[in-house]
Amino acid sequence: MIYRCFLILFILPFLLFGQEREEFSNKMEWFQGAKLGIFIHWGIYSVDGISESWSFFNEYISHEDYMKQLDGFNAKNYNPKDWVNLIEESGAKYTVITSKHHDGFALWKSKYGNLNAYESSIAKRDLLSPFVKEVKQSNLKLGLYYSLPDWSYKDYTHFTTNTKRYNIEDDPKRWKRFLNYRDNQLNELKKKYNPDLWWFDGDWEHNSNEWKSLELKKDLQNNASHVIFNSRINKYGDYETPEIGIPVYRPSSKYWELCMTINDSWGYQENDNNYKTPLQIIDLFVDTLSKGGNLLLNISPKPDGTIPENQENILKELGKWTKKHQSAIYSTQKGIPYEHYYGPSTLNKEKNILYLYVRDNPKNNEIILKGISNKINRAYVVGNGTIINKQILCKVYWNKYPGITYLKIPENTLDEYYTVIALVLDGPIKLFKEKTGAVELN
Repeated sequence: MIYRCFLILFILPFLLFGQEREEFSNKMEWFQGAKLGIFIHWGIYSVDGISESWSFFNEYISHEDYMKQLDGFNAKNYNPKDWVNLIEESGAKYTVITSKHHDGFALWKSKYGNLNAYESSIAKRDLLSPFVKEVKQSNLKLGLYYSLPDWSYKDYTHFTTNTKRYNIEDDPKRWKRFLNYRDNQLNELKKKYNPDLWWFDGDWEHNSNEWKSLELKKDLQNNASHVIFNSRINKYGDYETPEIGIPVYRPSSKYWELCMTINDSWGYQENDNNYKTPLQIIDLFVDTLSKGGNLLLNISPKPDGTIPENQENILKELGKWTKKHQSAIYSTQKGIPYEHYYGPSTLNKEKNILYLYVRDNPKNNEIILKGISNKINRAYVVGNGTIINKQILCKVYWNKYPGITYLKIPENTLDEYYTVIALVLDGPIKLFKEKTGAVELN
């Protein structure tokens, strides 16, 4: 009996840990398969086309002048259905919108605080609710961006880079009032919108104990075990969130997302015309895919609620490419090392289809694959179906080295951005990892 009790006590933690891992894996499944999301930065900063929140925090302008933009944020041409249609057309599977940035301006009609689109701006409307309604009626997952800092709120510690209202240790009651305000807003968002993803920002200003990060996460998970958290909640997140710069090497985390601007700005800036071309966007997207991550591409609507024409055109062009190559994008995982193929690649869930991405027109229309021990049952052009001829060199019966495979792509199947080649293997991919396949002693 004692032995059985001991065995149960010994095994139980492993069973519970295994169950938690399975539950976590299940909730992350849609995120891992989504691959592309659209970020939306929309706020009063779009009126004068200045840096969102940072322009007054860094004291480029006064807080008073920054807030004058409330009188120009009219949203008179705002059509959330058009937004959602465009996002879906881009090939994105989820969207994240700034419910409130560091300036404290909320897009929804909040009962807490006095700075929101309904009460404070000339729009006099709840701008978040109609967007969420359209998202919920689509196939998109909903993410809500929420800034932990609120530089405009009277009970928050920081105001500008050179002005701090107080230190927490000097006035803990004041800090508690701020946390109550924050928690009330977040629970309001949770109750009204039930997001699939919380996208936090600004956690650098305080530590996890001061933010009550773990308690906050548990509160938002209550009756919402499905919800996912990004990493900007003092390392209590579910996935990594690099910004702007794509990792040179694959992140160690299984789940990660690159957030990136479509030009150089997060919010709408009329003078920022340094747009990435569709090819450059796809370059970054393909690189992210090959490393097993997601791309969260930002757009920045104007103060009247319209999306700039340049941004709209880029999303539509991206959508043409994602639609054509969807089998090589969604629900894929990181590809093979560059030692085996001189370019980005992905694998399907079962790891028995290898997708090779070809950016340019290769010399003689040939690409080279090395060290794949599987038999290639079929090679074809994704989105086209054309079968590709292959030639295997340096493979002999008395050596395990699998040889070098040359794949010739027909000229008429080359894509203007990236051609994608699918290789159907005879089983899960097996890479030849021995240092040499040559005969050294004879």
